[in-house]
Amino acid sequence: MTVGLNDIDIRTTLESGDIGTIVHLHGKIYKEEYDYGISFEAYVAGGLSEFYQQYDPAKDRIWICEHNERTIGCLLQMHRPGAAQLRYFLLEKNYRGIGLGQKMMTLYMDFLRLQPRQSSFLWTTHDLTAAAHLYTKFGFALAEEKVSSAFGKKVIEQRYVYGL
Repeated sequence: MTVGLNDIDIRTTLESGDIGTIVHLHGKIYKEEYDYGISFEAYVAGGLSEFYQQYDPAKDRIWICEHNERTIGCLLQMHRPGAAQLRYFLLEKNYRGIGLGQKMMTLYMDFLRLQPRQSSFLWTTHDLTAAAHLYTKFGFALAEEKVSSAFGKKVIEQRYVYGL
């Protein structure tokens, strides 16, 4: 089965079950692809809880990708003092390479441009080279690196910035 962008629905509402689904997808995918431990899943759960508790629709946005009513990816923009944070950008493997990541980043940047302060940052790891390529394509620049074992294995955490 070939899936195209027109087959994917993207919604910007957080609904019951979404937080658990997003945590599950992160735990499953990052374990399979990068051997991250359960500490990463707990980190995602904490961040999504924080997003929900401080949610302001004028400053925050979530994009949830669905195919046949099943969540296959997400991305969120979370307001922070002085900048927006890009978090939890994830697509299931079978949905990569069709332009969905680019579409999600375009939606992110379009929403960012509506903000009074149009700057953003994100944290990722050195393992995610395709994601880093996409971020730099949209104008983010690597600003900081640090060694970490927060996700159950040694990684180099990387901070990318846009407009800062």
